Amino acid sequence: MRRPSTLVARREGAALVVMLAGLVGPASPAELSAQGPAAPASVARAASPSAALLQLVLPRYDGDRALETVAFLDQYVRWPGNRGFDASIDHIAKQLSAAGYIQEDQAPANARLVYRIERYPMKAPAWEPTAATVEVIGQAAPILTMATNRNMLATNSWSTSASGVVAELVDAGDGSPAALDAAQVAGKIVLAEASAGRLFAAAVVERGALGVLAYDLPAYLKPEVNTRSIQFRSIPYDSSTRGWAIALSHDARTRLRTALAAGPVRVRVKSSVQWTSNAVERTVVAEVRGRTHADERFVYSAHVQEPGANDNASGVGAQVEMARVAAELLKAGAIDPARTVTFLWGLEIRSTDRFITQDSTRAKGIKWGLSLDMVGEDTRTTGGTFLIEKMPDPSAIWTRGEDRHTEWGGSVLTKEQMTPHYFNDYVLGRALELAATNGWVVKTNPFEGGSDHTPFLKAAKPGLLLWHFTDQFYHTDGDRLAMVSPAELRNVGVTALVGGLLLASADGAAARAIVAEVERAAAARLLAERTLGRAALAGGAGGDVALERDILQTWAAWYDGALTTTEEIEVGGASAATRDTIAASRRRVRHALESELTALVAR
Repeated sequence: MRRPSTLVARREGAALVVMLAGLVGPASPAELSAQGPAAPASVARAASPSAALLQLVLPRYDGDRALETVAFLDQYVRWPGNRGFDASIDHIAKQLSAAGYIQEDQAPANARLVYRIERYPMKAPAWEPTAATVEVIGQAAPILTMATNRNMLATNSWSTSASGVVAELVDAGDGSPAALDAAQVAGKIVLAEASAGRLFAAAVVERGALGVLAYDLPAYLKPEVNTRSIQFRSIPYDSSTRGWAIALSHDARTRLRTALAAGPVRVRVKSSVQWTSNAVERTVVAEVRGRTHADERFVYSAHVQEPGANDNASGVGAQVEMARVAAELLKAGAIDPARTVTFLWGLEIRSTDRFITQDSTRAKGIKWGLSLDMVGEDTRTTGGTFLIEKMPDPSAIWTRGEDRHTEWGGSVLTKEQMTPHYFNDYVLGRALELAATNGWVVKTNPFEGGSDHTPFLKAAKPGLLLWHFTDQFYHTDGDRLAMVSPAELRNVGVTALVGGLLLASADGAAARAIVAEVERAAAARLLAERTLGRAALAGGAGGDVALERDILQTWAAWYDGALTTTEEIEVGGASAATRDTIAASRRRVRHALESELTALVAR
């Protein structure tokens, strides 16, 4: 998972502004009378639209089987085009074939279960680390060895000679230009507390150092506790310099600094790397073809690259099992999706973006995107919590109450960046429905970006991320199989598959049940924001009535837009009954807004 991202989806046109204009004004007495004070009991008590599907999927989804796929991938350091990545792609294809998917170029025209492996030439050779060590000359035990710290060698580092590189070690502090100049790093090996990529560029490329030992671990990884953890890092591919960078653990940094405190230190660094020229980046695409509306798709994505078990062998394993269960249900006649369900496995963001953008006709039919990234965490050991990262909604403008950003954090968004859609509450509803049966902890976070959901949002498609955070082993060599829970894989996989299968065949009754679900979420949100607003106004801390009104109005506008998008749920287009239900729900949300605005300042 590559997290830091400034990518934010923007709603086309001024739809949100128009909705705000329509909602902030007072409703007339006649309008309020027509809207009624509350939703009819039949709406308020609407049955779950996915209960039957949940009962089909839940007993068939095997978390231990998903874990077997995670274990296979966890053997490898997986980067595009290298042996581990390709072995993982082949393993996925083998599992699909065993489940009944047919290679697309060999499948009959009426085949419902198909898959293909797409191949794309890579500009640079594929990279695979095979060995690395760091030794202090005169000490018997190495400081680091790849056998126990497989993330130590920064991606795109080159091999040293067989005997390694031996040179003086210098401490360049924070790795700033001034510190590097003061340390006179040319011809030396540099230790610094800085990102490996920045340190490599400044010390090796610009100042002639032989290589760098970089320490850069965020606090949420608890480096003082997980003293031997190393978070993988990268340097730019450079066939001229052919240098290397080593990422350090807390323990390794301490031992090196202890040695330096006793006097001059010389270190030996060895690295061994396999480069594969003319490498090919591969992506697996599997589909359960829709019966009547095959050009419309629900798309799942799980990226293969990176060396971790949770990140993201867990997403791959969960999704492979989802594909198997979907095939089993189709072959048994238990499901018959009208729309196509697509599964992607490949390179994070790029494979998903390619699937969306390389075929404009196909892109028109992509209706939903769901990314599975870091979905199998044993929360007792990692410290992570299951999260649904929402599409941009007002919680990314005003993050308060029960809303929380993760320790990655996110930028404060604007109203123009909102993406009103029912998908947020719909997917949350499927997760909570399962959680009600087993106590699974389900939370959400405001939009932050940085994974396979962002290409969907960039293309103005609804897209969500299923993941876990904060994780004390994130991107470290502690992210191994022991940190993965088959029960968590099952919870996430079942939730994701039920959500996709329902939308792939949604009839009018399902659409109307989802509309009711979104309406209830809107009412709950307006009540929560009004309660927070009243507390702010009563707290004597300078509460602003105009701001609190704006927050309520913006949430109401967002939900009005979300209800509007429910017209696309029903296969073949919204029926008259569904359109009437949507219209009534929108009126009731407007009425709820007026009620909450009144209650905001009521004495």
